[in-house]
Amino acid sequence: MAAFDTFSRERVSVSIGEVFVRRAGTGPVVLLLHGFPETSVAWRRIAPDLAKTFTVIAADLPGYGDSTVTDAAIENGRLSKRRMADVLVEAMTTLGITTFAVVGHDRGARVAYRLTLDHPARVSAIGVLDVIPILDMAEGMTYEAARQMGHWFWCSQPSTVPEILVGHDPDLYVRHIIEQWDGAQVVGRDAIDEYIRCMRKPEVRRAMGAEYRADQLDLAHDRADRTADRRIVCPLLAVWAQGGLAERFGDPIAIWRKWADDVGGHALTAGHFLMEESPQELTALLVPFLAQAFDRARAGPRLQSLRTT
Repeated sequence: MAAFDTFSRERVSVSIGEVFVRRAGTGPVVLLLHGFPETSVAWRRIAPDLAKTFTVIAADLPGYGDSTVTDAAIENGRLSKRRMADVLVEAMTTLGITTFAVVGHDRGARVAYRLTLDHPARVSAIGVLDVIPILDMAEGMTYEAARQMGHWFWCSQPSTVPEILVGHDPDLYVRHIIEQWDGAQVVGRDAIDEYIRCMRKPEVRRAMGAEYRADQLDLAHDRADRTADRRIVCPLLAVWAQGGLAERFGDPIAIWRKWADDVGGHALTAGHFLMEESPQELTALLVPFLAQAFDRARAGPRLQSLRTT
């Protein structure tokens, strides 16, 4: 991808595989996490502009894209957001990065907020794009929302049948998911071809299935946090598609305020793939938010992790 020409391509060894990252820029570090069925390529229209101000690391989620996970990462056929977050924190430690901001879209946003809850001392700020916490989605589910999220319920079935069937025609499946969210035109053929290349890999489909099958684990982790009143203590920016899925569950700002102390943001006139459709508008929101959050983080003490084992 030409947009990433100035970015290095690195494979970071972790205890259960490798995390593939693209890195460029100087200054405070921002970790970018993509959604489904994408890879770090999803950030190509935003990452170069962010790299003018920050050190940008766009990662393929553990098991997705060109990242890999071993059997040890998948517990009883499941790859939880907690496990994925721990892998990414390990990768950042290997890169010598102590604190960073994290911005995630879709599934990547779920990994991002889990990472922030479990490792508060590592995260200076979090951005969540077109998503609300999984527990709030589960509790507020309606027929229309479920219909729009059909692939989620199908992929989370307690068997490997969905990933096996995807393997029979991964090209069709990737195009179907992107077209379902009206993203074919905004995402572009080159990026879609890249996502198809990765979905053709059996190990990616294996990780995909394990990640979706972990929904009950993810819900349990969210419920435990709610019970313990564990909250996101760094600044949180929520951005979502106006009139999209997130709004079916209520006011996203109000929902995120149940989880975080410092919440801002608003809707964009765009579809689900915000980074692809409205990169300039999204960058205009992210840059000042991240800059202010980093300034605040430098001025105040870091918290120790509240996670219990």
